[in-house]
Amino acid sequence: MTVRRGNKLSISIQEHMAIDVCPGPIRPIRQISAYFPRLSPTSPTPVSPSPAFSPPALSPSSVTSGTGAAQLLSPLLAHGHHGGGGGGSLSLTSSVETSVEINSSDSDDCTALGTLEFELRYDHGSSELHCTVLRAKGLKPMDFNGLADPYVKLHLLPGACKANKLKTKTIRNCLNPVWNETLTYVGITEEDMHRKTLRLSVCDEDKLTHNELIGESRVSLKRVKANVTKHFNTCLEHPPPLPSPTAMGEALRGISCYLREWENEQLHSLEERGRLLLSLQFLPPLKEGGGEGRHRGGLCVGVKRCAHLAAMDVNGFSDPYVKIYLKPDSEKKSKHKTAVMKKTLNPEFNEEFFYEISLAELANKTLEVTVWDYDIGRSNDFIGGVCLSGLSQGDALRHWTDCLKNKGCRVERWHILTNELPQTFSHD
Repeated sequence: MTVRRGNKLSISIQEHMAIDVCPGPIRPIRQISAYFPRLSPTSPTPVSPSPAFSPPALSPSSVTSGTGAAQLLSPLLAHGHHGGGGGGSLSLTSSVETSVEINSSDSDDCTALGTLEFELRYDHGSSELHCTVLRAKGLKPMDFNGLADPYVKLHLLPGACKANKLKTKTIRNCLNPVWNETLTYVGITEEDMHRKTLRLSVCDEDKLTHNELIGESRVSLKRVKANVTKHFNTCLEHPPPLPSPTAMGEALRGISCYLREWENEQLHSLEERGRLLLSLQFLPPLKEGGGEGRHRGGLCVGVKRCAHLAAMDVNGFSDPYVKIYLKPDSEKKSKHKTAVMKKTLNPEFNEEFFYEISLAELANKTLEVTVWDYDIGRSNDFIGGVCLSGLSQGDALRHWTDCLKNKGCRVERWHILTNELPQTFSHD
């Protein structure tokens, strides 16, 4: 009731609320979960609400009338009456809106973390894999200033991460960095190109805390043809979930392919010990009067380098050196050793050793090459080895045969080290 006091009109609180409150549709308050529509792979499938609780269609006339407002609230009131409160009705409607946002075409989860552009090229002649990291776009902000300090890490899977990790420079305060930087893997064989996967991780560098992962992209190397540059422009993704014994039902079936891949990677990473680049050259005998004192000819063994060696020390590195034998060696005079390279998993030796021997005798010999980790005060650790002879198989047999057939020619080949220690090897 309106009461007149002098020349002013006073309005009751009921009339004031009736004037200011709009009788239009009342929307529930959004929950915090509505702002994060991405669901965990292990979360159960949300149950769709019953059609009985869906809000009725409104006409323009019903929105502006009190009857329309009552009809709009009737399902919520009815649910609150039976369910024991109106709070449950609000969360139910909020979950309906969230499911619509997840399935709506306006949401673009593919570019939520950004995109990465790069090129891959495999040089078959030199056994090198070149990865040119070009640029990234629309990266997710990671710092308080709304920017990031991104860099890219490369890993070959399966394999020891520290042994084959390559890293670009860091671009400061940028969400669209341009690197144009080429990173090269050496010792990549054809077998590696068929079974390995390249993981590219975009990270944010923090000086005071741990670096944070923005997103990653994985490319199977079998997609790259030899001596052909292939261009990629991929969306960054969250890393796949680790296998969990509690993952069951649909979520487990959804990531079963990844789980099998992860298990295979772990098995292969335990077996792989690294690889070794060897050069073999049989030098034919010199004629009389040719000088240099070499008349019988012999085998020149070049120990070039190792790559992706297994880490044997607590610091995550090794102190590798290489030993070679030409067996059988009854007099034990065929042993040669390279220098020790400190704290590295990718050493370069570039040393050559010569065995004076005829071609007929060499055909019945076995060249044993082993890689060791040098330790002070205790036995050296065996990293891996390879044997080359007429009884070998695969690349070792092809390398040995090519050396004997092409006298005077230097033949280089990468060899994958095995973790089996032959009985003829010793620690001295």
